[in-house]
Amino acid sequence: MTRVAGRGGSAPVPRSADVAQLVGVSRKTVSRVLNNEPYVSDDVRRRVIEAAEELGYRLNNAARTLASGRTRSIGVVALGTTGYGTASLLVAIEKAVRGSGYALRVVNTLDGEPDDIAAAVGSLLEQGVDGIIVSEPVVEGEVSVRVDVPVLFLGAPPAFGGSRAVTAGVGADRLARAATDHLLDLGHPTVHHLAGPLRWYAAKDRAEGWQAALAARGRPQPTLLEGDWSAASGYLAGRELAADPEVTAVFVSGDDMAIGLIHALTEAGRRVPDDVSVIGFDGNPVFAYVTPRLTTVRQPFDAAAREGLRLLIHAIEEPAAEVPPASGLPVELIVRASTAPPPSPSAGQRTSSSRSRPSQRSRV
Repeated sequence: MTRVAGRGGSAPVPRSADVAQLVGVSRKTVSRVLNNEPYVSDDVRRRVIEAAEELGYRLNNAARTLASGRTRSIGVVALGTTGYGTASLLVAIEKAVRGSGYALRVVNTLDGEPDDIAAAVGSLLEQGVDGIIVSEPVVEGEVSVRVDVPVLFLGAPPAFGGSRAVTAGVGADRLARAATDHLLDLGHPTVHHLAGPLRWYAAKDRAEGWQAALAARGRPQPTLLEGDWSAASGYLAGRELAADPEVTAVFVSGDDMAIGLIHALTEAGRRVPDDVSVIGFDGNPVFAYVTPRLTTVRQPFDAAAREGLRLLIHAIEEPAAEVPPASGLPVELIVRASTAPPPSPSAGQRTSSSRSRPSQRSRV
């Protein structure tokens, strides 16, 4: 190691050669790992990162910028909200970027209007970002902006032009089909649906998955209800559904709305899951501790962010190469106490044992 003078004497400054020597690999391999390039095994990547952390080695970002002409930064356009799904995806992106050699720059929009998205993208381009991640969920309107850097769209189709556009994430329609199929598999004749605001990509995709699941089984499609992601909108929908004795199962497009809906059903004397089964969406861990414990489908935020970042960095660093296909991400169904078979027409009250079933998880 070289040494530099400082207070208390000289201190060793680790170099990439020191990391390579400690791991027993070449300097080129160290460079590949720390630049998050492909063609390095997971074991070697792990050992290089651990050695770099042990030695306190940090790649010189200024030198890399001069050498590559890139700022080593990635911009994110996100809806400014504290909602569980949107906030969790942003946290997952931040976690995925750690150790990639890139800095993260985030611009929030206020309401997802096309002009706001265009302004956010323009701001990031002015900062010289090498790529952009769009986790903006709103669908309405055309975004009038064109970019000359790769763009990753998480959970949504490309909304504007760019030099290279890539997409990643488990389709919300797959998750919604798993939720609807779970209720049909329990024996319910059909499933009602409380959607989120249909100007959101996610809400539209979840509604389409619900429709596809019913159609595939030849089941009638009830009238769709639309909420706004809040527990209050779930409560209002729950009051409407509680008045219909034919309702035995509801797929709700968000966990918060599901809790409001369950409260309204219970208030109206409709027991969950004895009379009506309810399944949510997102996998907010808080709702494992409500009564009844909420059955839900979990969104793989961390896996989707890691996969998306891998594709984006490949597009940034290998501009002439074809972007590899996205890996298939699993659908995780978390079965708790809010779903059960439908009540028998001739049965009285069901036993309360259905409310104390242990959680189960399945992957589709």
